[in-house]
Amino acid sequence: MKFADYHIDDNIKKALSLLGFKRPTDIQYKSIPNILNGEDLLAVAQTGTGKTAAYAIPVIHKIFSKKKTQRREDGIRCLIMVPTHELAIQVLGVVEKIAEFTTVSATAIYGGVDQKPQIKKLNEGVDILIATPGRMFDLIAQGWLRTNRIHTLILDEADHMLDLGFIGDIMDLLRKIPDKRQTLFFSATISPKIKKTAYSIIRQSAIRIQISPKDPVSKNVEHSVIFMEMDHKRFFLERVIAENPDSKVLVFVRTQVRAERVAKAMERVDIYGLTIHGGKDQAERGMVMEAFREGSTKVLIATDVSARGIDIPDVQIVVNYDLPDKPENYVHRVGRTGRVKKRGHAYTFCSEGEKELLSKIHKFVGKEIVEIKLDHHAYKETLNIEQERKYDVNALLEEAEEFEKKKGKKGKK
Repeated sequence: MKFADYHIDDNIKKALSLLGFKRPTDIQYKSIPNILNGEDLLAVAQTGTGKTAAYAIPVIHKIFSKKKTQRREDGIRCLIMVPTHELAIQVLGVVEKIAEFTTVSATAIYGGVDQKPQIKKLNEGVDILIATPGRMFDLIAQGWLRTNRIHTLILDEADHMLDLGFIGDIMDLLRKIPDKRQTLFFSATISPKIKKTAYSIIRQSAIRIQISPKDPVSKNVEHSVIFMEMDHKRFFLERVIAENPDSKVLVFVRTQVRAERVAKAMERVDIYGLTIHGGKDQAERGMVMEAFREGSTKVLIATDVSARGIDIPDVQIVVNYDLPDKPENYVHRVGRTGRVKKRGHAYTFCSEGEKELLSKIHKFVGKEIVEIKLDHHAYKETLNIEQERKYDVNALLEEAEEFEKKKGKKGKK
């Protein structure tokens, strides 16, 4: 079935055609008709399968259809809750592109930036609001955000939203929006506990859609693990980047300090990348993401703040420099590559002390990750780089201390 065959407005079909959307993905094919019919939905699908468009297309159609017959503005009609600033901006971009030839308006609100421009947008009137919980609840409390006209509530990355401890706030929100509403949950992973919570919020007749439940990692991603000593990781990262000079490489580390230290280590070998983590303000994070998206930088070193739901075009390689603390974050990390129909590679660098974390990931994905076995010669060849250079350990420690001091100063402001 093609998008041209769907019972959606021609203006939306025009936008989809210009975006190159010809046929729906599995999650779109299964979700769109149910959303158009007003059903509540709990949808679980692999990363990179087009979940945002799966709810954006039918929601925009429904709002646009109503606006054609209603003369007066009706306030916010759809609220999309997301866990991070980056995802809010990304979802807004998708919604605006699909709604380009309609009168449906959208905006995003999130913390870390001045709220005045966001309040101005709300006062001008908006149909679809994308929001992170903190800023949203602040503006509700201040009286700037009215929720009484919302008829569609969407939780994107639903498991993360509920797992962050926002369940109390969400239940409070539900008391502020009409009982007669449509509730949609979308995520790449969902635990039995979170599933139970979700079903307590949506209608009992809700439809559950699960795509490829036995393997949460997309078949487009070739993922493997390499065992090495912790101190040797930077040399293997250098090799991966050097052997793939034209590829976008997204590197995941565990902490903010670690991100900066790895970036400095790469600089010493003339590999220049950017870092993104919670220690940077929103303006910095926005500039970094834009540089990586447009390709002016090929290497991005990130903490898990960037793993959830972010769609960065043409990331060919993901490197788990450090294993994630939570096994579900492995799925979200490697899902940054191999998106939609493109192929991608994900490499996990595992030290002796991280093998327990690797076992948890194996259990979560339902199978063991393929090991790339390096013989003594191949391993030694990578480490020969170490013999050719001298690294000042004290300098690395000083850099870490300097970063902590800067972080402390920011906190005092």
